[in-house]
Amino acid sequence: MKLLRFGPPGAEKPGMLDPQGTLRDVSSIVTDIAGSVLLPEGLDRLRSLDVATLPEVHPVPRLGPCVGGVGKLIGIGLNYSDHAAETGAFSPPEPVVFFKATSAICGPNDDVQIPRGADKTDWEVELGVVIGRPARYVTEATAMHHVAGFCIVNDVSERQFQLERGGQWDKGKSHDTFAPLGPWLVTADAVTDCHRLALWLEVDGHRYQCGHTANMIFRVPALVAYLSQFMTLCTGDVISTGTPAGVGLGQKPPVFLRPGQTMRLGIDGLGIQEQRTTAA
Repeated sequence: MKLLRFGPPGAEKPGMLDPQGTLRDVSSIVTDIAGSVLLPEGLDRLRSLDVATLPEVHPVPRLGPCVGGVGKLIGIGLNYSDHAAETGAFSPPEPVVFFKATSAICGPNDDVQIPRGADKTDWEVELGVVIGRPARYVTEATAMHHVAGFCIVNDVSERQFQLERGGQWDKGKSHDTFAPLGPWLVTADAVTDCHRLALWLEVDGHRYQCGHTANMIFRVPALVAYLSQFMTLCTGDVISTGTPAGVGLGQKPPVFLRPGQTMRLGIDGLGIQEQRTTAA
């Protein structure tokens, strides 16, 4: 299934795509794509629907973040060896973990703001993992039982705040609009292998990133199991699993975003995002 949320910010309704790609309103069935809807029984209830009987939505409105009520947005740094190399870092012996403020979450096609005083705002196309069943001290062998589905995350990052302002990475990761999610939450049963997906990103039509999830250093089951040793992963939490080479910081010379540009990014089977950059 491809689940989504549509409508004005803060007032999104739940929806799904039918097999022909038509947007259907499921607000008469569930209140949101969030909480218990992401548990196996909630997803089974949506699968059982006769989508042809659900109201069509025309024209397609603004899409909101594909998951509502996210409690934790967890980032994984340097999880592709080519990206680690382009930034001058070594491949880490354990996952590098940071958090993005949930206030950074926005829709997949919403404007992305360049923060005030920023001059090194960067892009990162990433595979997002949405938690279904809560995960606490799980093993790699059982980790995928806790995954509701997948989505695209643009892990927008202000490198000056991240790397030059002291402390942890979170300051460079958490500005408003720095976490577009969507367009869809694609349920895990509809993704044959999350480690066989191409991912890419363009700025103003120039393709900077062209990678593949097969090149993750730490794969999805390992990440879910690892994180669950340190914290309970709750229903609706999102893990952003790292980015391949091609970020602005890794260009020679570096290239960063400025207001008035367009980012376009996608992952096989998970859709496409497009954002315009604006000044905060």
